[in-house]
Amino acid sequence: MSAQPSGTQAFLARFEGLREHLPGGRTPWVAQLRAEAAELFGAAGLPGRRIEAWRYTDLAPIAQAGFSEALTLVRETPALPPMRAPYRAVFVDGRFAENLSLLPGSYRCGSLAAGLDGAQGLLGALAEKLPLVALNTMLFEDGLLLDLPADTDGGVLELVSLASHTGRPIAFHPRHLIRIGDGASLTLIETSTGPAGAAYLHNPVFEIAVGAGATLSHVRIQREGRAGFQLSTVQAAVQAGGTYDNFTLNAGARLVRNEIHAALLGPKATCHMNGAQLAGDGQHADTTTFLDHAAPDCASRQTYKTVLAGKSRGVFQGKILVRQAAQRTDGYQMNQALLLSEEAEIDAKPQLEIYADDVKCSHGATVGALDEAQLFYLRARGIPAEQARAMLVQAFLVEAVEGVTNPIAQAALAEATEGWWEREAA
Repeated sequence: MSAQPSGTQAFLARFEGLREHLPGGRTPWVAQLRAEAAELFGAAGLPGRRIEAWRYTDLAPIAQAGFSEALTLVRETPALPPMRAPYRAVFVDGRFAENLSLLPGSYRCGSLAAGLDGAQGLLGALAEKLPLVALNTMLFEDGLLLDLPADTDGGVLELVSLASHTGRPIAFHPRHLIRIGDGASLTLIETSTGPAGAAYLHNPVFEIAVGAGATLSHVRIQREGRAGFQLSTVQAAVQAGGTYDNFTLNAGARLVRNEIHAALLGPKATCHMNGAQLAGDGQHADTTTFLDHAAPDCASRQTYKTVLAGKSRGVFQGKILVRQAAQRTDGYQMNQALLLSEEAEIDAKPQLEIYADDVKCSHGATVGALDEAQLFYLRARGIPAEQARAMLVQAFLVEAVEGVTNPIAQAALAEATEGWWEREAA
């Protein structure tokens, strides 16, 4: 029997000690789901760099951090970001904070732990056999349970995840279950933050089902503390004529992995996956996508921009799978990186796997530095060097960000990126 990677046994031991105290611990179907996940995670362990999908991202710092303590109460509630949308659901260390939340009353939206009895057959329906999803399934305490009825305009909802000041390493694994009914629409603005110097692991999993003719705009703003870790997995299934629109900004954490799996399951389904990664000295930012075209006449667009300063590392891995039935697929993928330092490094691996013969698919990747001619042009017009560099960085990000059209989301993104270059150059 092979030895498990460091950290795997600690998570398994934590599960064994907590299994009856976790939500649904004595409910047969939940207990079975968790036990199956523990078996899968025990066999696979934390992913290592010998696995092709993880060759560019090393989880050794997480394995060595000792995220194995029992659950603890929040000692100090962190500061909330300003409320922009009419409603928001707040989670502190992965648990729903009712006193900090303001929920809509027109559709089901609230704590997964409180509504777990009604989630049978839904929870785990989209989950693939991924080790980090298994880890989440083992140990999730709570998450957002959102069920938007057919033909309903859900407006704008904020999902806020906060890490608390506990004084020792903590790990939390929220499970968010989101169902958008046929013909319905919702804009979900997700923000995750934490204390600047605290070591913690945030391992969220999203299970998203978008109904026929429905639309979900999902804007994700990751601003974890600089000593924190985030390993997120989004799994979205889109039915005929539906749209899943995802934008992710990675602008925090010591190490972040943003993994998205989207499946277009019905004709004329659409998926947009765009994002920006801003990484400074000592940071590692990984975006990995898998887009499954399983039906005909579907379209997908991916544009990711990465800006790296200091001794940082960025990763982009994007795969488009076009199945034999997915005739007349229109798929596009572009990844571009801007290196602001000679010590910065980017790994890019775009992939196409096509089994249909009537398709239009393309992908590309570019890596470069700031254009000295453009910088000289701005300097010659009296613009200080640091401001000129900041302007060029913002211009580089425009193509990825311009797909975000909701004004509330635009304001949140502007606040998250404002002054980034000046802080990294200081």
